[in-house]
Amino acid sequence: MVGDETVFRTFQTPSCRRPRRRTRKDLSTMRRRLTGAFVALAVVVAPVGVAKAASFNVKDYGAKGDGKAIDSVAIDKAIAAASAANGGVVEIPPGTYLSRSIHLKSNITINIQQGARIVASGSGIDAPESNPNSRYQDFGHSHFRNALLWGENVENINFTGKGVIDGANKLETGENIPAGKGDKMLSLKFCKNVNITDVTFREAGHFAIIVNGCNGMKLDRITVDTPDDRDGINFINSSNIELSNSTVISSDDAVAFKSDYATGKTFLSENNIVRDSTIQSTENNAIQFGSETCGSFKNVQFRNLKVTGASKAGLGMVSMDGAVIEDVVYDNIQLTKTASPIFIHIGKRGRCPNNPPTGKIRNITYRNITGTNLTAPRDIPGDPEYASTISGRSDSKITGLTFDNVKLTVPGNHKESDASKSPPEVSGEYPPRIFGVRPAFGFWIRNATDVKFLNSTVEFEKNDGRPAFTTDSVQNISLNGVKVERSTGANDLQWRKSSGMSVTDSTTTNGQALRAKTN
Repeated sequence: MVGDETVFRTFQTPSCRRPRRRTRKDLSTMRRRLTGAFVALAVVVAPVGVAKAASFNVKDYGAKGDGKAIDSVAIDKAIAAASAANGGVVEIPPGTYLSRSIHLKSNITINIQQGARIVASGSGIDAPESNPNSRYQDFGHSHFRNALLWGENVENINFTGKGVIDGANKLETGENIPAGKGDKMLSLKFCKNVNITDVTFREAGHFAIIVNGCNGMKLDRITVDTPDDRDGINFINSSNIELSNSTVISSDDAVAFKSDYATGKTFLSENNIVRDSTIQSTENNAIQFGSETCGSFKNVQFRNLKVTGASKAGLGMVSMDGAVIEDVVYDNIQLTKTASPIFIHIGKRGRCPNNPPTGKIRNITYRNITGTNLTAPRDIPGDPEYASTISGRSDSKITGLTFDNVKLTVPGNHKESDASKSPPEVSGEYPPRIFGVRPAFGFWIRNATDVKFLNSTVEFEKNDGRPAFTTDSVQNISLNGVKVERSTGANDLQWRKSSGMSVTDSTTTNGQALRAKTN
């Protein structure tokens, strides 16, 4: 019991002495000791606050930011210090920082503040490293170090801020690149956990962003503005990628998933998402698988996108080098100014080691797709308009396609005799132009099985004499709830060397029965 005057404590000693009476002085001493103990305990168990990451301002390392001095050495020093601090922030304040190659390290954040520009100096870019596997892909894909910013075997890298990385028309786009010149803006090889937010990439050379062998990458609210150069973003042999809330405009492939042999091995590329973005290619494909396709692809989603231009394919997919491409979903996508709205092709180029077998494409879904003004602008070089195309091979049929609520308004204006065309099977090439004029104004489908069209509509701007659908060597194709504009020719549907056709609840757009020809 604890009283006001004394404290009694009973304890046992070797001699079993009687309990000792505690005095006021003993009580005060014990209270002080207990208070100290509780304070010490509180220090141990109190929540620990998140320490603010150390900051490393590039100007403290000698950067001028005046658009005249070469600042990449100072930026490299700040990056090294931030990496050594295991999570430091490299601050790049407003200014223009002329740079040669900048070397990325792990565990850093590079904050390019609004008003800051990292600008290619035009010389002194690192030389391309040697690559014994360069014969399997072009020069740009084969090398990683001839870049404005590059990193290999790096992880936990963040780019933040609303600043700009600018090639200033000083990054190359060709194959024969002079010494000291680079052909890519941001190059990452074997990376993990990379995040890029709010940054703008301009005039990026062959690639604005190229990643190979990476796992875990999030790009949000970025802008790629390189309409007169080449590729926007290439995700190669990479998984767990998310591109969101962004704008990508390029001349060549805007957003592409590929698998080459530049690193001496391939990976399954899976669990990737592109969403809520605007994508445009002025001369090539807007959204593309390939053409480099050594490794396979699985579980990829494209959602809530606006494709505002593609002088080749709006939604392109080719397997040229043995890849299996499967379980891909396109959902809620608006297409405009695209030469070929949907293009799928299996080739047999085999530009990978060990003579790979013919690839496969299967289980692909297009849902809630709309296409209008489907002709590339005439002042932009590229292909003329082509109908949507699904072209498998006799030795590898495309399997399991679903088109649900797909509504396309195509240019039309072809004569009825074009319906008799039979495009050749092409092994080594992949642009939409290789098949020439299609024998249908809506969809031409060859060497495919299990194809479904649900609640979809195909119309034209100018009268067209070809059928809306033509199949060649297709098994099990169904149209349910489909509407097509009446062809000015003899047939609305043309089935050639095909079987298992099913047409239900489907008519012309003005309610007439569909005319079909089977041969």
